[in-house]
Amino acid sequence: MTAKEMTVEILTPTSENSKIQHLEMLMKVSQQVAAHGTLDAVLHEITKAATEQTTSERGSLFLYDAQTKELYSRVALGEQYREIRVMADEGIAGYVFNSGEGTIINNAYEDPRFNKTVDQETGFKTDKILCVPIRTPRGEIIGVVQTLNKQVGEFDEIDLHILESLTAQCAVTLQATQNIELMQLTRAKEMEFMDVVSDITSEIDLGSVLQKVMLESTRMLDADRATLFLNDSKSNELFSKVAMGDSLGEIRLPNHAGIAGAVFTSKKTVNIPYAYADMRFNPAFDKQTGYFTRSILCVPVVNKRGETIGVTQVLNKRNGTFNHEDESRLKAFTAQVAIALENAKLFDDVQRIKNYNESMLQSMSNGVITMDDTGGIVTCNDAILKITDSVEEEVIGKLAEDYFGIENQWIMDRLTKVRETGTSDMSVDTKLIFNGKDVSANVTILPLLSNEEHKKLGSMIMIEDISSEKRMKSTMSRYMDPGVADQLLAGDADVLGGLALESTVLFSDIRGFTTLTEQLGAQGTVSLLNEYFTIMVDCISREGGMLDKFIGDALMAGFGVPIAHDDDEDRAMRAAISMITELRDWNEGRTKAGLVAVDMGIGINTDLVVTGNIGSPKRMDYTMIGDGVNLAARLESACKQYTAKILISENTKVKLHGTYRMRAVDTVIVKGKTKPVAIYEVLDGYSAEEFPEVMDVVGYFTAGIEHYRNMDWNKAISSFKKALRANPKDQLTHSYIERCVYFIENPPGDTWNGVWVLTSK
Repeated sequence: MTAKEMTVEILTPTSENSKIQHLEMLMKVSQQVAAHGTLDAVLHEITKAATEQTTSERGSLFLYDAQTKELYSRVALGEQYREIRVMADEGIAGYVFNSGEGTIINNAYEDPRFNKTVDQETGFKTDKILCVPIRTPRGEIIGVVQTLNKQVGEFDEIDLHILESLTAQCAVTLQATQNIELMQLTRAKEMEFMDVVSDITSEIDLGSVLQKVMLESTRMLDADRATLFLNDSKSNELFSKVAMGDSLGEIRLPNHAGIAGAVFTSKKTVNIPYAYADMRFNPAFDKQTGYFTRSILCVPVVNKRGETIGVTQVLNKRNGTFNHEDESRLKAFTAQVAIALENAKLFDDVQRIKNYNESMLQSMSNGVITMDDTGGIVTCNDAILKITDSVEEEVIGKLAEDYFGIENQWIMDRLTKVRETGTSDMSVDTKLIFNGKDVSANVTILPLLSNEEHKKLGSMIMIEDISSEKRMKSTMSRYMDPGVADQLLAGDADVLGGLALESTVLFSDIRGFTTLTEQLGAQGTVSLLNEYFTIMVDCISREGGMLDKFIGDALMAGFGVPIAHDDDEDRAMRAAISMITELRDWNEGRTKAGLVAVDMGIGINTDLVVTGNIGSPKRMDYTMIGDGVNLAARLESACKQYTAKILISENTKVKLHGTYRMRAVDTVIVKGKTKPVAIYEVLDGYSAEEFPEVMDVVGYFTAGIEHYRNMDWNKAISSFKKALRANPKDQLTHSYIERCVYFIENPPGDTWNGVWVLTSK
């Protein structure tokens, strides 16, 4: 026998000596594998044995996940393990798993099945590959073992036989350990599931319940985010609570709209692996937020009566798409928490009604007291405490007859009658006595009945104070600002005298009013002004402004007098914009009726003004005077020259808190003054049809103004023409082009400072 034949006999498992060594190795590996109790340890031990027995540089073991149809391997990272997953039909491992045949590859880069990207990512150079399936005694393939780069020579049939024998020996232990881990994970998930359900069902606050359900749905399904929508049967909307800073807000949508609406109306689960391929998906929200929706799982939330009360929607599973197990888990979860959701929603509804009733009660200017069926006082509002000069501790819990006393016995007589008859009673302009003080009031007594059974719950007394102060205020408020009337009635001496304070003054004036009066006549003019001023005054009053006076077809208003606010400049701006927009709406109705439309201009300035009652002892007028008032009036007049609707001074602009669309118009010296002031046009009041491409125009116009002030007339004309291409109707831009042409022909000289002098008031 030659030396070569002897070597082959020693290495070949068919030789008696090799068989014994081979069996000893298998027994040793089998014992080592069986000694470990966790799947990670078993995988590590098998991989280690496979690498050593085939004298390879490294090895890996992939198990098959039937749910995801993937092969996965676990890599040790310190004390933790990270999973690597590949599709079960990819690469060398996928081929061996599907074919069931071991494979020897001694030049990996020439094999088309080899995936080179792994080497590129890790820096490891794969040269040779030995890969065999892991087959159970029943013939089921549960994974593959792969070793790389034999240290000496090439992989051969002996290595293949050794690796196949090793995997066959360990397959039973491996499968058993895998099943044990699966059972442990399943039990852990079940216990965790029960803990989560128990935690949620113990919560009663709707916001907290919704947040917990969304959080657990996201975690449970390993998704990016989740949203739980509940149905509002009154508005037919699906709503959800969302975080808004330190509080919770609501988002609402029709209960038939989108994926959520489709699931709610059909009561069927929807699992969409690719959202953008589904016609029901609306990508508008993604475009608005920058979020990219890949996959969607949406299930109905059904209560124990079989009614759909909402839907749970989960987005973007992190590893692949949502599967059947995800659907089952989410359905089971929502079914368990449906009762908690209903209870929390009911509690939220009750709490909302309670808060609403309490807010309504406290906001009422009329005094209110409610009593139970025994006559004990249950609730009262702040107004009744003020009217009766009492504190809450003196009212709540007392009997009505003790509280109202012998002085107001007639109320108890009326209250007894209401209890007996079940009908309401009202006493107009009657007298009450509280703590020795007379109160003129309208008193209404009402029975309180349950909605369903009309059972008597108690009674309610409503007291409207109509004492002399209230009557006087009601009368005075028709002739002066309500805020001034309040201060006068309160005996505020400061408001009667003079005060120097900062105020934002607004002037408005109708354009071409003389022509209108000629067309309308006396009665038509008065009728038009009454309608017009009603709209304008409402806009001012809504923002807390004071109407100073009407001046023919013009009006003057102040913001910050007699009561100052932190945002009086913004209030004036909002009032002016509302005046322009509501005038446009009013004009649309007039035009449809064949009537002439009305146009106007508004000027706004912020400055120190003097306020107070000015006039004679027989006739006084609370008003504002000073340079600040005059400049506002000049700006209103300048609207004609600059073809603007709203002009404001730089004094107002620098104090604004809000953001508005505006442009710098000019630096002017108004008539009667020597100091220049910068003025700005507010563009928010225009509609898109009246002023198209606003921001483009502002950009080009601003550039033109800069060139204009630098006396670069040609560049200024170029920028202004760009603005005109965006909005050919912009008369102010036309005016500036005319100015530039004039200055080209008549250079202003080096001392020119860009200030324009207004010669008219």
